[in-house]
Amino acid sequence: MKKVSVIIDNQKIIANEGENFLQIAIDQGIEIPHFCYHEDLPVEARCRTCLVEILPDKKIVTSCTLKAVSGMEIRTKSEKLSRLRKENMELLLSNHRENCPNCQNKLYCPVGEKIKEFRLKLKYRSERINKPIHKMATAAEIDPNACIACNNCVLMCQRIGVGFLKLEGHGSQVHATYKKDPEVDCIYCGQCTAHCPVNAAREQSQIAEVEKALKDKNKIVIAQAAPSIRTTIGEGFDRPSGENLTGEMYTAMRRLGFDYIFDVNMGADITTVVEAKELAKRLKGSGKLPMFTSCCPGWVKFVEFYHPELIGNLTTARSPQIHSGGAYKSWWAEKMKIDPKKIIVVSIMPCTSKKYEANNRDLFIGKLKPVDFVLTTREFITLLKKHDIDLPKLEESEVDQFGEYSGAGAIYGASGGVMESALRSAYFNITGQELDRVEFSAVRGMKGVKRAEVDFGGRKIKVAVAATVANAKILISEIKKNPNAYDYIEVMACPGGCIGGGGQPVSGTNRIIEKRIEGLYKIDGQMKIRKAHQNPIVKDYFENYIKNISPKKSNQLLYRKYKKKNKFY
Repeated sequence: MKKVSVIIDNQKIIANEGENFLQIAIDQGIEIPHFCYHEDLPVEARCRTCLVEILPDKKIVTSCTLKAVSGMEIRTKSEKLSRLRKENMELLLSNHRENCPNCQNKLYCPVGEKIKEFRLKLKYRSERINKPIHKMATAAEIDPNACIACNNCVLMCQRIGVGFLKLEGHGSQVHATYKKDPEVDCIYCGQCTAHCPVNAAREQSQIAEVEKALKDKNKIVIAQAAPSIRTTIGEGFDRPSGENLTGEMYTAMRRLGFDYIFDVNMGADITTVVEAKELAKRLKGSGKLPMFTSCCPGWVKFVEFYHPELIGNLTTARSPQIHSGGAYKSWWAEKMKIDPKKIIVVSIMPCTSKKYEANNRDLFIGKLKPVDFVLTTREFITLLKKHDIDLPKLEESEVDQFGEYSGAGAIYGASGGVMESALRSAYFNITGQELDRVEFSAVRGMKGVKRAEVDFGGRKIKVAVAATVANAKILISEIKKNPNAYDYIEVMACPGGCIGGGGQPVSGTNRIIEKRIEGLYKIDGQMKIRKAHQNPIVKDYFENYIKNISPKKSNQLLYRKYKKKNKFY
């Protein structure tokens, strides 16, 4: 790509010809206010807050649409620009504080902070009031009253491969809503919430419920964080993407008052053991192939609603948070002689669909929920800031004993990680030998569809990985034509896997997601134990507990069933 020299605020910068000036400024750390722009989405210039002046004629334009040409000079600061930006921002955010739950409850809100930063008076009041909030099951919600019609949520929903959202209305009444078509339904992935610049699309918050549980002296409250949280949470505290803050995260949980600090990574190791054994059985002729992963509830919802004919291909293994939550309310509760009814499990997850999953009655153990509450990464950041906990400044601490995990559990957060973890253990189940080289580089990375052949002691196992259901559709089309095309397929609903999930910081772009993924693989590479079946805590769970309980109870703890779903609305 041709390089050109441009000037921003008297600073000479080398950029790609044709690149937009807003992206150039972002990469150079130059502040230009903006809302609707996202580097991975088409430029629509709807918010009109990223204004700059072209010199020497002082023409004012949106920087997101201004393409770099050799010698072009712009200015980002002037009295006129400041006035116009504030006018536009006040119009856009006219209802923000009235409709934003975080601002209403005096919680941390990035948009609220921006209002303070620019000293916005919010003197305007939108006519768009009293429209109902659209709730997507118990996962996410869209408040049309707070929407600025940037269209990011609609574009992301299309990119994911669902197309559930749309813009509706005219003029100042334009807002995001959902399609009434009975053949189109939400999969609860939350990508709309991760790309909404004004918190109009957001998770259904459970911060208040978690705080209430932490204050209840009659409850034992457990925290467990998903694999990807530790390399994304720092972004909420201006730390580099991909920085591993695992130890600091454990300390923060203790500061909040959690009684025990465990980890969903341990649950991922349980999932790997269960899934790897099932894969080995199916490869020997017991069960349908290809076998699909099932740890992403967004993907599971997609199958149950759009492709119920594939239900038999889904692994019967429960997901990591459900596996570990169930283990702590049974195996661990018995060890500690604690009544399971007194245990509250709180999962910190990168995803809004995990809220939906935690409330899925099909996953209850009798009347007991394996997971009581789910906070997204964003909610956890908000909770820490509410309690004045500066995460990066904390000392590191260790997970409690029964939360220990392997490197295989740590990489679940990256697209291809579930596949790689299962292959490490399935190889042992099939060949009886341990893998010397545990990395499966062919299933790593940000590519939407990855295909590979893996040698299992002379047998070639055909595998594929898809990130987003749009890419899963490609693989589904292939197996419709050739049922023997693959043996094992991993699907995640979000770009890059859970690491790019709908509950992660809104700062996420493909470039940032790549850095987050690097952080996860570093964690794996530094672990002494890198195979799930070698985790001593997981071995104890299976050998000294699962083997000694009734088949009915073990089935409840380890496996699940699926059924065709109808439109939620």
